[in-house]
Amino acid sequence: MVKKILVIRFSSMGDIIYTTPVVRCLKEQLPEAEIHFLTKQQFKYIYNNNPYLDKLHILKPSLNETIADIKKEKFDYIIDLHNNLRTSIIKLRTGIPASTYKKERIKKWLALKFKSERFINPKHLVERYLETVAFLGVKNDHKPIDYYINGSYEKTDLLPSSHQQDYVAFIIGATHFTKRMPVEKIIKTCKEIAKPIVLLGGDDVAQNAKTIKEAVGEKIFNTCGKINLDQSVYLVSQAHTVIGFDTGLTHISEAFNKPLVSIWGGTTPELLGVSPYKINESLIVDVDLSCRPCSKFGLEKCPLQHFNCMNLIKEEEIITFSNR
Repeated sequence: MVKKILVIRFSSMGDIIYTTPVVRCLKEQLPEAEIHFLTKQQFKYIYNNNPYLDKLHILKPSLNETIADIKKEKFDYIIDLHNNLRTSIIKLRTGIPASTYKKERIKKWLALKFKSERFINPKHLVERYLETVAFLGVKNDHKPIDYYINGSYEKTDLLPSSHQQDYVAFIIGATHFTKRMPVEKIIKTCKEIAKPIVLLGGDDVAQNAKTIKEAVGEKIFNTCGKINLDQSVYLVSQAHTVIGFDTGLTHISEAFNKPLVSIWGGTTPELLGVSPYKINESLIVDVDLSCRPCSKFGLEKCPLQHFNCMNLIKEEEIITFSNR
């Protein structure tokens, strides 16, 4: 009988949120087993309060310390959903039987090199993660991803009265420039959306948010750089509709089954296998260009200097969906 299983994924936010169906399916379909998860300190919040997890482990500064901790636990299996050098060392030095996620690096490189979807695995990342536990008889339950908000919040504490009903949550942040729609296009979009709009993002887009607020007016409530991530997730969970780019908070929003507009620039959901997963209403907005995708994870500038993947986005699609 399987007693203890360690699931590993170190980063990033979006990739870790898509591991939650694996943990859920393991716990529900192998109820006698203890399910543990190992990740980096900055991503532990994703599994805080998760009822399907028995224990959360944090990657130590020294890999030797982490390996020592793993050995003490006497795991039956490691489920490696990261598949990098560190996880390879962990598997080698612990000697624990392991099942490893296939990253298909060569196929992804070919897809980027030749801009061709014929090299891309059509399965969603969640489905590919779940393939690593199929040997245990675990199957996809076809339910959405999981996220459990850590704090207890009220809209009255975070939003003015004008934005407490049927608002649109617009996630304007993303790590890299080529994932973000230009500010002037965001402004044009926001002006035509009928509902109140709450802007979400970190300090890196605080100035952008200020510019948008000044251009659009009282319809906009700006939270960028002013609230924490957990509060942002709460506001997403209460929104009428969510608009976002290829970034972690957009992917987390899928846990709440909100109508979602997912906007893509230099990256593509097909290459990463992260199109909206198991939600009732979603719209992917992008432009079919021969230069897309230009990268797997985004760049600091357009390699061809025209940025047409975002500049040619049709705001009308976003506006129509948001005004339903």
